[in-house]
Amino acid sequence: MPFRALFSYLLLLLLPCVLRGQIAPIGQWRDHLPYHSAIAVAGTDDKVWCATPFSLFSLGTDDHSVDRFSKTNGLSATGITAFVANATMVVIGYTNSRVDLLDADGLFSIDAIRQSPIVGDKIIHQILIRNGLAYLATGLGIIAIDLTKKEVKDTYVIGQNGQQVAITSLSADANFLYAATQEGLKRGRINNSNLADFRNWTLVSGNNGLPAGPVDAAALFQNNLVVLHNNSLYVLQNDQWQLFYSSDQTIQHIDPAGAKLLVSEQSAVEGRVTVLSPQGMVLETIRDARYTRAPRQTIEADGYYWIADSLAGLTRYAANQFESFVPNSPRGIATGPLQVLNHSLWAAAGSVSPNWLPQGNTNGLYNLANDSWTNVNYTTLPALDSLPDLVSLTIAPIDESVWAGSFGGGLLQRQTDGRINVFKQNTGLQPADGYPGSYRVGGLAFDREQQLWIANYGARKPLVMRKKDGSWQSFFVPYAIPENAVGPLIVDDYDQKWIIAPNGNGLLCFNHGQSVDNAGDDRWKWYRNGRGNGNLPDNQVLSVASDKNGFIWIGTSRGIGIVQCPGEVFTANGCEAILPVVQQDNFAGYLFSGEQVQSIAIDGADRKWIGTKNGVWLISPDGSTTIARFTAENSPLLSNDILQIAIDGQTGEVFFATDKGICSYRSTATEGGSTNSSVLVFPNPVPPGYTGTIAIRGVVNNAIVKIAELDGRLVYQTRAQGGQAVWNGKDYRGKSISTGVYLVLISDDNKQEKAVAKIIFVQK
Repeated sequence: MPFRALFSYLLLLLLPCVLRGQIAPIGQWRDHLPYHSAIAVAGTDDKVWCATPFSLFSLGTDDHSVDRFSKTNGLSATGITAFVANATMVVIGYTNSRVDLLDADGLFSIDAIRQSPIVGDKIIHQILIRNGLAYLATGLGIIAIDLTKKEVKDTYVIGQNGQQVAITSLSADANFLYAATQEGLKRGRINNSNLADFRNWTLVSGNNGLPAGPVDAAALFQNNLVVLHNNSLYVLQNDQWQLFYSSDQTIQHIDPAGAKLLVSEQSAVEGRVTVLSPQGMVLETIRDARYTRAPRQTIEADGYYWIADSLAGLTRYAANQFESFVPNSPRGIATGPLQVLNHSLWAAAGSVSPNWLPQGNTNGLYNLANDSWTNVNYTTLPALDSLPDLVSLTIAPIDESVWAGSFGGGLLQRQTDGRINVFKQNTGLQPADGYPGSYRVGGLAFDREQQLWIANYGARKPLVMRKKDGSWQSFFVPYAIPENAVGPLIVDDYDQKWIIAPNGNGLLCFNHGQSVDNAGDDRWKWYRNGRGNGNLPDNQVLSVASDKNGFIWIGTSRGIGIVQCPGEVFTANGCEAILPVVQQDNFAGYLFSGEQVQSIAIDGADRKWIGTKNGVWLISPDGSTTIARFTAENSPLLSNDILQIAIDGQTGEVFFATDKGICSYRSTATEGGSTNSSVLVFPNPVPPGYTGTIAIRGVVNNAIVKIAELDGRLVYQTRAQGGQAVWNGKDYRGKSISTGVYLVLISDDNKQEKAVAKIIFVQK
C-alpha cells in the first residue's frame, strides 16, 4: 500500500486524531504534550516523522499538515525512546519495552518484552528493519520481531560468556548484523540460524585498527561500515579500520544520506550538524544558536536537512535558511499548579524537591486559550530568567491578570496585555531565613475582597497580604513550624485561609477577625494527625480544596480528611476533620486510605476529582460512591502519577498534569448558573450513525431537562450535573429515536426558571 494511502487509513484507525486543536466530545480525551524536544526523525514518501519523548507527529512535506499521535489517540504508551518508519510500517519503542506497529492493518501493540520473565534493562535504544524483521537494540541484548506475524521471534544475549550487554545501535550489510555494545563492536553472520548463541558473535573491536572499548553507534555508509568510538568515527575498508572523522564535541548520532554522512554533535555550549563526504571531508557545518542547540538526529528528505533537536524541536534547513516545524504546544510538562478562568488554562512548570528545595526550573508558564498554546518563559521574557521554579499560581478575577510565585525569585504578575511586574525587595515579602536574596512564594490565592494572600516560605512573617491599593501586610504564624514552611493555600467561604505546611507539618487555618489591620483579633488553628489535633489522616498534607457546600477537603499521603464545619473552627467546640468510612466491595475503609492524594478538584456537580500516584478517581459529592476511575492501563491517561487537576467549568473539560505531560478528559458536568442562559445543544443536528453523548449546556444549576416530541409526548427526562445535562439519544426503553425535531424543555425545581430549545435528529 502506498504510504500516503496507509497514512490516511491510519488516521481513521487512530481515533480521535481529528480532535487536535478542538475541545473533545464528552467522554473523549485529548493530549497537550510538548513538541519542543525532538529526539528522532525519519522520512517516508511525502512525510517527515518526528518523535519526542512523549509522542509522535508527522509533517506533510508538500502542505506542511501536522498530525499527532499519542496515547490519547491510539498509541499504547508514552516515553518513546526509538522509532523507525518505512514505506509500509512505523515501528515505535518505549521506555516500558512495549512496541507499537502501525501498518495497513492498523495499530498492533506487542507487550511480550515487558511481560517477559527475563530480568534486565529492556529499554529500546534503536530499531533496525531488515528482511521482514525489526531488530531492537535494548539494554540486555537484541530482540528480533517478526513483522509479518507481529510477534517476538528471538532474543540475542551476546555479552561475554552469554551475559547481558547493552546494545546502543544496530546495522547490517549483506553478510553480517553488527551491534554497537559496551564491550565493543560485535558481529554475527546474518544467515546464521542460531544468533541467540553468543558464541556465534565475534568481537571486532581491538582488531585491525579499531580501538578496544565501547562502541556507541554503527551505520552502513557507501557500502562501508562506520562506527562511533569515543567521539571518533572509524570506517572499515579492505578489512582494515581507518580513522574517518574526529570531533571536539559529543557525537549524538550518525546518519547516512546518499553520498553524505550527517553527524549530529553537541558540546556544553552549542550544537551543530557536520556534513561529511565519503572521504571524511567536511562539506558543510550547520550551526545556529536557536535551531541547533542540542541536535539528536539529522536526515535528508525532500531536498532539505531535517534536524531533530532536543531543545529546538524539528527544524528544516537548506541554503543557510532555517525553518522551525514545532506543533503548537506547551514547551514542557507542567510540574506546578494549573488554573482555569474564563476558558483559559494556565499551567506552571516550576518544581521543588520532595523536601521543598529549589530545582532551578526555568520553563515558566504555559497558557492554553482559543485552542492555542502560548509559552511565557525566559526565551520570550528575559526577566523570567531570574524567576525559576514557578510553583504557585492564581488568576485575579477582577482583571484576569496572572500571578505566579517563584521559589526563590519572588512574585510575578503578568497583565493581560503581556506586561509583567516582579515583586521582591521593598514589599511585604521577605527572603527565606538563612538564604539572603531567596524570596520563596509557596502559595497564592485571592479572597472575596480581591486581596492577594501569599505563602512566603521560610520568611519570619510567612503569611503576606497584598491589598487592592498595592500596600502590603505580613503576619506571624504562632506555631513552631520548622523553616516557617508554608505552601499552597485556599480561601474558604468564610474568608478563612487554609495553608498547607509542607514537609509533614499539617495544615493551618487563619482567620483575620473583624479587621485585617488589627492583629489583636487574629485567630489560628493547626490541623495535624490525631484526635484533638485536628484529626487529619496524616501530617503530610499534599492538597486542599473547598467544595460547593463549603466543606474543606484535605488530601494527605494517607487519604482524605474533610472539615465539614469550617464556620465553627474557632468556636469553643472547634471543628476537627472527619475521616469518612466508605464501603468498597465487601470491605469498609477510610476514604482513600493509603493513597497519596496529590490533587483535589471540584466540578460543576460538586463531584470530586481525586489525583493520586495510582491514577484518578471521580467520586460522588459526599465521597461515598466511585463514579469512575482512570488509570494509564484502562484509559488514555498519560500516567498514573497525577500532579495537578484543574477543571474548565464552562465546558466540563478536566485537565490532568502528570509526570509525563498534560492531557484532558471531557466530563459531563459544567458550572451551573441561577438562570438558563445561552443554552447550547451539541451536536445539533445529530448526524446519522452518531452514538456518542449529546450535551445540553448553559442550563440553570441542577436543572430538570426533558426531551419531548413536538406534540408534547415525553421521550426522556434527566437532571443536569451542574450546568450541563447529557443524553445518549435513546428513549426510556433504550431505543434510538427516529428522525425528526425534538423539544428540549428546561426548568428548575421551583418551575420558575424555564427555557426551550430544539434538537434535530437525522437517521439513515
